Amino acid sequence: MPSHLAKRLATLALALAGAAVFYAAHLPLPFLFGPMTACLIAALAGAPIKGMGQVSVAARTILGVAVGASITPEVIGRLPQMAGSVALVPVYVVLIGLVGVPFFRRLGFDPVTSWYAAMPGGLQDMVAFGQEAGADVRALSLIHATRVFAIVIVVPLIMTGLYGATLTGAIGAPLRDVPLNELALMAAAALIGWKGGERIGLFGASILGPMIVTAALSLTGLVHVRPPAEAIQTAQLLIGIGIGVQYVGVTLRELRSFVLSGLAFVLILAALTAAFTEAVTLMGIASPVEAFLAFAPGGQAEMTVLALVAGADLGFVILHHLTRIVLVILGAPMAARLMGVTKPRG
Repeated sequence: MPSHLAKRLATLALALAGAAVFYAAHLPLPFLFGPMTACLIAALAGAPIKGMGQVSVAARTILGVAVGASITPEVIGRLPQMAGSVALVPVYVVLIGLVGVPFFRRLGFDPVTSWYAAMPGGLQDMVAFGQEAGADVRALSLIHATRVFAIVIVVPLIMTGLYGATLTGAIGAPLRDVPLNELALMAAAALIGWKGGERIGLFGASILGPMIVTAALSLTGLVHVRPPAEAIQTAQLLIGIGIGVQYVGVTLRELRSFVLSGLAFVLILAALTAAFTEAVTLMGIASPVEAFLAFAPGGQAEMTVLALVAGADLGFVILHHLTRIVLVILGAPMAARLMGVTKPRG
């Protein structure tokens, strides 16, 4: 049996090969889609691949720093303008629940699994809450992994095909062009924000902690640039691995039941996202691309990457996702108790 280290090295080599193939073929987002596709194929083929553990968590700090560096006085000045669309986020979350829970119940899932499968929160959070409440953990893991996977695939296609966006935005300056003092400040912000956030129990500490610390540095004029392009590409590669390895050990029955259910649910989410995108665009609050990215219910890390490559307003997009995640994390368990959603008997 290969050791954990051997599995991780093999997985990393596979991911790098996937990125190289996608890059050579001039396919979009090669550092995200290449590793994700390679690891997905390997997982479905039964290869002994393994996620990167704490290295992947550390990579998310890069995205937190990137978001924090984009929070400037100009973005803060636009907060009142954003309030109109942020106010739509609770409506959006409630509608997803009203449609999603009956959808999963009709597919035969128990009440608790249906509840947490429908909630548009983070994969780890929803699985943890569902496990505590007695849900089918494997079903939740695969349904949410499929939601994230499908959204990462579908969102760029819609952005380019429907909204005419390009995915060639400058994700960051090359490492050689980033001032050494700002590089050191960003590295310190990443580490202090991540570990400090974990220490005080901040949810999503690996992204939110560095984001908060870097935003403070940006607003005080100490940081003026994002992390270097090489760092953001590394984060993309590790996120791609993380999505692909979710399917390790998946069976044919799980593919038919859990994965197909997740894909069908993404179609419902896409319709709701399109409706809210249109509403925000008609209100004149944001461009179609930014409104779409703000309401596409993917994970924080994945949506940050897509916002970066689309050249979207990171502050606008991430504010909406933070609002959604906070609402779901705080509200989903509380609402489940109030509505009497209980685990199945027997």
